[in-house]
Amino acid sequence: MALLSTPLLAVLATIALFAVQFATLRLLSLAPHRRPPSTSRKPGTRAHLLIVLGSGGHTAEILSMLRRSGTCQKFTHRTWLVSSGDNFSAAFAKELEQELGEKEGTYRIQEVRRARKIHQSLISTPWSCLLCLWDCLRVLVPSSAGSEYGYPDLILTNGPATATILVFASVLLRFFGLQGKDGKGEMRTIYVESWARVKKLSLSGRLLCWVVDRVLVQWEQLQGTAGRAEFHGVLV
Repeated sequence: MALLSTPLLAVLATIALFAVQFATLRLLSLAPHRRPPSTSRKPGTRAHLLIVLGSGGHTAEILSMLRRSGTCQKFTHRTWLVSSGDNFSAAFAKELEQELGEKEGTYRIQEVRRARKIHQSLISTPWSCLLCLWDCLRVLVPSSAGSEYGYPDLILTNGPATATILVFASVLLRFFGLQGKDGKGEMRTIYVESWARVKKLSLSGRLLCWVVDRVLVQWEQLQGTAGRAEFHGVLV
């Protein structure tokens, strides 16, 4: 019996070793510094921007940044991601879209379950995070109802907890090669640290700085944090 089990264990160990090696190499290929530069798009080409809204200060900051930069006008489709029950953020997203008008493209507001509610028990948080992850995957993957949007070309966030789940969901999809065809839907990610973070990155920033394509900070003393943070002045 032992003689029969030894070859089997050897085969299983070999398979496990190859699986670990494949997963490691695949993850390394997805590292921000290994991703090839984004190809420029011709004028009029469909482009999809996904903006993650938090609540309160997060929403106010990112909307201010979008207004100042004119980023929304560069994309023909925009998805606004809000957490369940966050009517405040949804209303302000609609207000900005009304300012832009129909000539600046189409938009939709997508709601996902919260990764973690205020004062929620840490015991139940993993479950709520999994539910949030499932909702984020459904938003990222084009469906028949929203196929015109396709995979996002760019994901922009400034750090609510839901954004962390969404970015990792995009990494998961890219790990399995699910990100659109012919270079469309690259799901590139930009994390903008909150203006309120003066001396160090937030927890979201510390988690995401290793996986997003760019990390932007708004205080000069944070430039170069984790070898990645970029300072280009106050953005809000």
